[in-house]
Amino acid sequence: MIDGKKVLFSGMQATGSLTLGNYLGALKNWVTLSGEYECFYCVVDMHSITIRQDPATLRKRARALLALYIAAGLDPKKNCIYYQSHVSGHAELAWILNCYTYMGELNRMTQFKDKSAKHADNINAGLYTYPVLMAADILLYQADVVPVGVDQMQHLELTRNIAERFNKLYGDVFTIPEVYLGKVGAKIMSLQDPTRKMSKSDENPNGSIYLMDDPDTVMRKCKKAVTDSEGCFCYRPEQPGLKNLIDIYSVCTGQTPADTVAEFEGKGYGEFKVAVGEAVISVLKPLQAEVAKLEKDKAYLDAAIKENAEKAQYYATKTLRKVQRKVGFPDRIR
Repeated sequence: MIDGKKVLFSGMQATGSLTLGNYLGALKNWVTLSGEYECFYCVVDMHSITIRQDPATLRKRARALLALYIAAGLDPKKNCIYYQSHVSGHAELAWILNCYTYMGELNRMTQFKDKSAKHADNINAGLYTYPVLMAADILLYQADVVPVGVDQMQHLELTRNIAERFNKLYGDVFTIPEVYLGKVGAKIMSLQDPTRKMSKSDENPNGSIYLMDDPDTVMRKCKKAVTDSEGCFCYRPEQPGLKNLIDIYSVCTGQTPADTVAEFEGKGYGEFKVAVGEAVISVLKPLQAEVAKLEKDKAYLDAAIKENAEKAQYYATKTLRKVQRKVGFPDRIR
């Protein structure tokens, strides 16, 4: 805990462009948490290089993502918003934790198998030990809670196992993190395949709405969204395409799915898709304007980056020095 508050840690990779799903499912809800938790929100650039990245593009996307965090409403004075690569403790703790993680545990990680299949020409050691770096990310700040998606639950369980193993050997060193069980964000699905989550890496550009999409692009994607031929305006699993659009409209307008069904009952899908597009545009427009404002204020962003990196480094060092002493590393001469 820090100043009487539990610690919450989360982050997003600095690859691709954030989607409406990332915003409505996670980022929008992060804003509400700073009053209840001491929050560390990381721009995850170290994990990003398990897949080959263009250096200039990665730097640009990392800065754009940090600006998006702030534009979405995360106050850098109240939340620690920083680049993972700016805090050396992530890599240092990851190496130590590698020595307390078993091969059998890493061999069971399903995400490694999935990513290896997609990137068969670059199955590197970093991709294999990715979950250990994730464990270091979390344990470095003594996080009490971590909001994760279903695809990351296995990694959080490994984090808990590593922490418990270390604590059993050396005493009460790490806080054992729990899954964040507060308000769950909307689960937004692909507009073209509503059985899959909307993704930054969707091969079909019409499947995802990106946060920086212009209004014409947003409307075009909404109009092309997959629905069905049933003609029944219902909110049910049997109509996943329509259900997804109802979810998007409801979250963007602040009403319930039942309200949305009542509003559009008896109307055509085409009319509803236009309304969805307008609702999404109304959410993205102020967000995009704030991003543009921040990107022009280089001094403000640079100051926030420096200040938050120093804060993250302070708390990371507290944990790291304790761990280093426990495993037997020599004390540093001051």
